[in-house]
Amino acid sequence: MKKHIPNLITLGNLFCGTIATIFAVQANYEFAALFVVFGIVFDFFDGFAARLLNVSGELGKQLDSLADMVTSGVVPGIIMYHLLDNASSEVSALKYIGLLLTLGACYRLAKFNIDTRQSDSFIGLPTPAMCLFVIVLPLIQINTGFEFIRNLMGNPFFLIAITLLLTLLMNAELPLFSLKFKNYKLQNNLLKYFFLATSLLMLLLGQYSAIPLVILLYVVLSVVGNLKTK
Repeated sequence: MKKHIPNLITLGNLFCGTIATIFAVQANYEFAALFVVFGIVFDFFDGFAARLLNVSGELGKQLDSLADMVTSGVVPGIIMYHLLDNASSEVSALKYIGLLLTLGACYRLAKFNIDTRQSDSFIGLPTPAMCLFVIVLPLIQINTGFEFIRNLMGNPFFLIAITLLLTLLMNAELPLFSLKFKNYKLQNNLLKYFFLATSLLMLLLGQYSAIPLVILLYVVLSVVGNLKTK
């Protein structure tokens, strides 16, 4: 029975992602974001459970990507579609550009399944990171007290630039560090500990509004780490 436990957790991710999709279609951004977060938590613990029980296999790998495709692929595409629809009412066709996130996520997940280089690190921005970046944008726009930020989030050219950049980052040949720890020695994980500590501080100060900055910090630190290794 234990071999089915990780897969049941993965299906929990898919269940949350499906509910998030319903809320995203309804432009209920708060509940869409909430269920995406639940799904990403399930996504973390299915891999953890598979390693703990030593039952990882090809079925779990494929199932994980299929669940991620809904939670971290379909949902952010729909949300960006809504944001662009609201920002570019005069040119309605622009809203479909937001669905590039869904296409990019699908391509990235398919590559991940056949790429043997991504066992201890990532090549390209992981889809959950892209998803977290996108789902907080409407929340920031609604709740920010800064007119400049509100206008920026409602600018179609800014949103299109974000869409293209995230789609590119997901599929770029860009090595990014993973938060998996082989050991917990400071000297071997200095970059990871710095990222975790800095991210925690940013989230405490800015709450969900800091999430895009945390994702940006993750990419920048990965690039710095790659340059240092070279």
